[in-house]
Amino acid sequence: MTSVEKVSILGAETIHVGYGIQDHIVQEVISHLASSTYVIVTDTNMARTTPFTKLRNKFESKLKELRPESRLLFYSVSPGENNKNRETKAAVEDFLLQQGCTRDTVILAVGGGVIGDMIGFVAATFMRGVRVVQVPTSLLAMVDSSVGGKTAIDTPLGKNFVGAFHQPEYVFADVSFLETLPTRQFINGMAEVVKTAAIWNEEEFTRLEKFSKKFLAVVSAKTPDLISIKEELVKTVLESIRVKAFVVSSDEKETGLRNLLNFGHTIGHAIEAVLTPQALHGECVSIGMIKEAELARYLGVLSPVAVARLSKCLVAYGLPVSIDEKDFLKKVGNKRHNVEIDILLKKMAIDKKNDGSKIRCVILEAIGKCYQLKAHQVSKQDLSFVLTDEVLVHPFDDKLIPKTNVVIPPGSKSISNRALVLAALGTGTVRIKNLLHSDDTKHMLEAVASLKGASISTEDNGETIVVTGNGGKLVSCDEQLYLGNAGTASRFLTSVAPLVGINPQSGEHVVLTGNARMQERPIGPLVDALRANGSEIDYLNKEGSLPLKVKAGKGLNGGRIELAATISSQYVSSILMCAPYANEPVTLSLVGGKPISQLYINMTIAMMKTFGIVVTKSETEEHTYHIPRGSYVNPKEYVIESDASSATYPLAFAALTGTSCTIPNIGSSSLQGDARFAVDVLRPMGCEVVQTATSTTVTGPSVGNLKPLPHVDMEPMTDAFLTASVVAAVAKNGTQSTSITGIANQRVKECNRIAAMVSELAKFGVVANELPDGIEIHGISPNDLVTPSTEKRGIKTFDDHRVAMSFSLLAGLCKDKVLIQERSCTGKTWPGWWDILHTKFKVAIDGYELPLQHEDSTALVEKHGNGKRSIIVIGMRGAGKSTLSKWMASFLGFKLVDLDDVLEEKIGTDIRSFVQQQGWEEFRKQEAIVAKESFIKFSEGCVLSTGGGIVEGEEARESLKSYVKSGGIVLHLHRDLDETVVLLSADTTRPAYVDEIKQVWLRRENWYRECSNYHFYSAHCSSDAEFKHLRNSFTTYIKTITGFHVAQIPKKRSFYTSLTFSDLTEVASSLEDISTGSDAIELRVDLLKETTHTFVADQTAILRKSTNLPIIYTIRTESQGGKFPDNKFEELEELLALGIKLGVQYLDLQLDLPNDLLERILESKKFTKIIASYVDVSGSLRWDNVEWKNRYNQGVSLGADLVKLVGRANSFQDNLSLEVFRGTSTLKPLIAYNVGEKGKLSRVLNPRLTPVTHAKIPAESGNEGALDVAQINKAYTDIGGLSEKHFWIVGNPVGHSRSPNLHNAGYKKLNLPYVFDRFETSDAGEAFQKLIKEDKNFGGLAVTMPLKVDIMKYTDKLSDSAQVIGAVNTVIELEGEQGKYLGENTDWVGISESFVRDGIPNLENVNVNGLVVGGGGTSRAAVYALHQLGCKKIYMLNRTVSKIQEIQKNFPAEYNIEILDSVEAVEAAQPISLIVSCIPADKPIDEQLLNKLERVLYVGGEAKIGGFTPSLLEASYKPRVTPIMKIASEKYEWNVIPGVEMLVNQGITQFQLHTGFVAPYDVVHDAVVNQ
Repeated sequence: MTSVEKVSILGAETIHVGYGIQDHIVQEVISHLASSTYVIVTDTNMARTTPFTKLRNKFESKLKELRPESRLLFYSVSPGENNKNRETKAAVEDFLLQQGCTRDTVILAVGGGVIGDMIGFVAATFMRGVRVVQVPTSLLAMVDSSVGGKTAIDTPLGKNFVGAFHQPEYVFADVSFLETLPTRQFINGMAEVVKTAAIWNEEEFTRLEKFSKKFLAVVSAKTPDLISIKEELVKTVLESIRVKAFVVSSDEKETGLRNLLNFGHTIGHAIEAVLTPQALHGECVSIGMIKEAELARYLGVLSPVAVARLSKCLVAYGLPVSIDEKDFLKKVGNKRHNVEIDILLKKMAIDKKNDGSKIRCVILEAIGKCYQLKAHQVSKQDLSFVLTDEVLVHPFDDKLIPKTNVVIPPGSKSISNRALVLAALGTGTVRIKNLLHSDDTKHMLEAVASLKGASISTEDNGETIVVTGNGGKLVSCDEQLYLGNAGTASRFLTSVAPLVGINPQSGEHVVLTGNARMQERPIGPLVDALRANGSEIDYLNKEGSLPLKVKAGKGLNGGRIELAATISSQYVSSILMCAPYANEPVTLSLVGGKPISQLYINMTIAMMKTFGIVVTKSETEEHTYHIPRGSYVNPKEYVIESDASSATYPLAFAALTGTSCTIPNIGSSSLQGDARFAVDVLRPMGCEVVQTATSTTVTGPSVGNLKPLPHVDMEPMTDAFLTASVVAAVAKNGTQSTSITGIANQRVKECNRIAAMVSELAKFGVVANELPDGIEIHGISPNDLVTPSTEKRGIKTFDDHRVAMSFSLLAGLCKDKVLIQERSCTGKTWPGWWDILHTKFKVAIDGYELPLQHEDSTALVEKHGNGKRSIIVIGMRGAGKSTLSKWMASFLGFKLVDLDDVLEEKIGTDIRSFVQQQGWEEFRKQEAIVAKESFIKFSEGCVLSTGGGIVEGEEARESLKSYVKSGGIVLHLHRDLDETVVLLSADTTRPAYVDEIKQVWLRRENWYRECSNYHFYSAHCSSDAEFKHLRNSFTTYIKTITGFHVAQIPKKRSFYTSLTFSDLTEVASSLEDISTGSDAIELRVDLLKETTHTFVADQTAILRKSTNLPIIYTIRTESQGGKFPDNKFEELEELLALGIKLGVQYLDLQLDLPNDLLERILESKKFTKIIASYVDVSGSLRWDNVEWKNRYNQGVSLGADLVKLVGRANSFQDNLSLEVFRGTSTLKPLIAYNVGEKGKLSRVLNPRLTPVTHAKIPAESGNEGALDVAQINKAYTDIGGLSEKHFWIVGNPVGHSRSPNLHNAGYKKLNLPYVFDRFETSDAGEAFQKLIKEDKNFGGLAVTMPLKVDIMKYTDKLSDSAQVIGAVNTVIELEGEQGKYLGENTDWVGISESFVRDGIPNLENVNVNGLVVGGGGTSRAAVYALHQLGCKKIYMLNRTVSKIQEIQKNFPAEYNIEILDSVEAVEAAQPISLIVSCIPADKPIDEQLLNKLERVLYVGGEAKIGGFTPSLLEASYKPRVTPIMKIASEKYEWNVIPGVEMLVNQGITQFQLHTGFVAPYDVVHDAVVNQ
């Protein structure tokens, strides 16, 4: 008989816990709960599982035996939190009523928390209360929601807001049900388990800490074997339930003690309310617990050690502790941007445990104990601080700052890491006290544990670490050792790794890796020394940095080791500590000059002595040490000194504020060099310093009286130079500066700290400059400090703890609050620094949230974009690498580096000659070496164009793959092979191919593919216009793959044209017409005549050549109504990945594909938006079927950007049912419609990205009922979706205006019920009254002279362009604000778009200048347009100089406007590449003006700056060719653009503002030009 543990709650043993207790459940219920009707309610997922089927069968069988007169009913609901609502509850109640259930009914709620909460609430209200039995099937439900009688449903305003207390008759926690639980759900439940231990039972918490690794290994296995952890799992559930049962019994209705169970929930529930369903309850509570623990630490209640211990435990169970963790972000996607402080605080304000709107939190006092055993009211200010990673430091208030203070910093990071290494290599048990609990030591502890170097436990509530070393007998492990940005740990473990033995159950290697910054920090000299001593170490990515692959079992040979020690003393300490375990005694000789940070080497030697190994210094060789063989013997106790580097911050606070601060446990006898900071730095700067052997006290002079240090050598205490720098920033004595030297190693720390101090001090108005090995700071008076701009994101910390802490000191001396980014980086050495600043020094601190628009792609770019990282270009010779690389470098502002040029410089001859003399094999070898070196040397700000055959060599291929793996971009460029053949046949500058070109391509094709992560296929260009278009489409592609521009999901009615052609070549010339009115264009890859990678890439090239619309890349399988074979998953995945490589804006991803395939594609999507789709091909699903909601929720949970669901209408009602479904599916943008003739209405009503067809598109089987844009608009108008609108052009004269032609042609083509007419007036008031106020169908105005200024006073809001230009040419009603109007200016868009459409590239990173000729209203728009295009300087030329001087005065200085008022000014001007002529075309040109203009045209035409033909745009559209155009084109060979283009382009923008639709370009262009 399976054992059952019983737990008492509210005086009865009604909670039963065990493993495989289904017989017991059935027996207890039927025997003790007599009823005429038993109802088992579950969800559709659980109903399909084996444990549920087993329970159901046993219940049916036993009921027939014991109560044959009773009946058993079953009901299933849709799964998921989204269905825990009023509607589902009502559906269950309706079922019970229909089945004739009465008050004697017993309901069994079998499922997770959703079922337990909701069905418990049903039981509480049905017939005013019936009996309920909870059978929780998830870990979360077992330990939390099923116990205590709290029942509820969710509402749109939040979780569990409507419910009741209704105690179950029984709770049966059968742990065997967890066999059906997905890994993520299993881990999710552990949050509540850890929570109950954290608030109540420290002993159980300690057991959980030890159980974590075993637990995670079992539940993460492909087939979890719960039997192997059965006893521990049952105990885990049981102990957690016991805590909750005790608390509930003491406080059933949550009036006091029961609130303790809400630890982590105040913040966790708020986060969950925003991120559900992508984030699970336990995941959010886990983050909430850490935030609430940090709050307790911030308030001075909880120790930093306890916070670290809680965090480590949660992480050990695979739970997130920060919203911004990489894995958690993958789950929640862009929804992360919805987590805003104001929203969270509002959610917290309506939490059920609050007293009114006052927010209450559970404050942890220690692990296993809550502060005062109740929830406490907390301020929004304190909550805001812990919820943000940015902080506003208020000016220091001398009335609040204590005059004296005692601060004990955390343990030394340097000593902590050394102690852990020595203890792990030693024998015996040592109790380490005051260990620094930080990211660095956490990584070190985890690594030691993974390598079985020691058994590690805790005492004194985590304050003491107990290490029992294994005498250096470490063994390899399967997992990589991730070390974050822990430089000390990574360097020490690099020497430890060769000593590791081989574990037969694991691999033969130890892999050390870290975060992105750690993978840039140097480790080469240490690796070189270890390799020379017999170690086998390989770099897995960048030469000279982590990750490293170290062969286990090799050990160290011993003997003489030479090591370059001028970069980091950590290399020296690393070898010193491991040397006793070498095969022979070691003589360590430090070469290359004076070792850096000698005091840290002395520290290591002193600590080795404490652990039993005596190092002797050579008496005959400088910088040489002798280390005997031996084993460390661990002392019984080792107390870590406080960190002397960290101690510099409170001491500097005293120096800056004229107060006194004592560090009681760091003095002159310290092992740490930074202990000298007070004496060597602060005392000479004017501070009073008292230092004993064990303590240091600093008293600062009155504020403003610090003295600069002409020179200080900080080589013995390099980490403290940042603190010294901020003190020096306000140390002023005449012109004397402070010079700090001996700190060259600080350039290769967490960031380049010297450069960081120079750049960030400048934001305070402090000038600093770099020295070869230091920094010079020109101090200023504290009163002269500038407050860094919050709008410009304040102080950047570079994720460096010491940068953050240093500037927190200087910030408080400013007159206003200072924003400091990434405050949490201080967790590396002093997690509680901000708490000390707040509680000890009484500094006011606010949390701050950087402003972020939800659709702001730049926010994504900042976190995930390519940034300044170099881009590598590969591809066949002749594929356009040189041209496209040049374009890319120009756009990005990068340097173009041709690796063939680098190679020729290295080998001293041209490639052709080298190959003739040395052969291809030697050439490939040299090419690979140069590539590897260049990828490191030119790692930032470069476009690296490679030779066509770089992929021929395996070593070069590995370098390319490593670059991709590290997150870099390797772009494969290709073009039509026949074109390539023609080009290469004519090229005699390179060696001829040994093989035919096509054979070479076939050999290299797969190599190119596997070595690149992006691919661009160039379409054939047969004209200059096509060549210009190629440049623009390539720039758009680069914007996409680098994250410079991310596709925005349309918010208004929008369409996409679905192309069902087998080959787009035949219809390329018609694609613009075919896609008229669409916002995107779909490439149906499965319908193409072939799906080779080359052909598919060619098809995207045709699309990009023909249209600028975003591409939707779709592969529909046979079972989803397409043509791609269902079973070819590998080929399908390759084609989906190709879509991402091709940089398409949208990728359609079928929801019926295997989960692992879906997850891989989603992980690799980069900046491509994902449309998760499902098609009901059979047409059997009605829209009220739960399967649709399941599919929608699946898409939401996957983190797709949109969900697309396609049904089939068998009746008109199916369209209405779909709209009901749409109304309840709002978590993600939804595309939903029905196919079939009866489904047309659904296409008309679908609000976003509706698929449309065209007369030229072949009909697709299964897509009956397809409509074009005009048909949809007509139908939508007929049912009242679009109403008649009147638009007008107003001004005088307007009789000859082409605007009505343009707009009306567009309305007609798109079937819009609008009319555009003329209204001639010189009175803006008349136009406003008659057209805006009196016309009930008013749609918008196009405004021309003389009303562009006068109309502004009748608008309620002006766009940025209208404000800067000072004129309005478009008026529309403000969205959502009836009777209020927006003034816009689209003239500037007409100018900029005319240039862009004519092939002018993005100029942001190119030094191009522009000229505006004229001084009228259009000139102002031209200035604005040139600035938006990226012109660095804008010149102005006009007959009447005063007019352009007025314009210059009115525009911001950043526009860099310069007036050409003389021939001398023209001669001195820089070359100009863009001109906008805004002077009348029907009058003679002033001779002096023409003379100046021709000089400009001549110089610009000769210089050709910007990589394009200089271009002139004529603003006048009559005559078609103006005198200025003739002079520019015929005399100076400038490219000219007629004014009609400007008219069309501004009109197109105006059209979209007026209607929300994209204007049909060819149609409106023809209406303006040819009518």
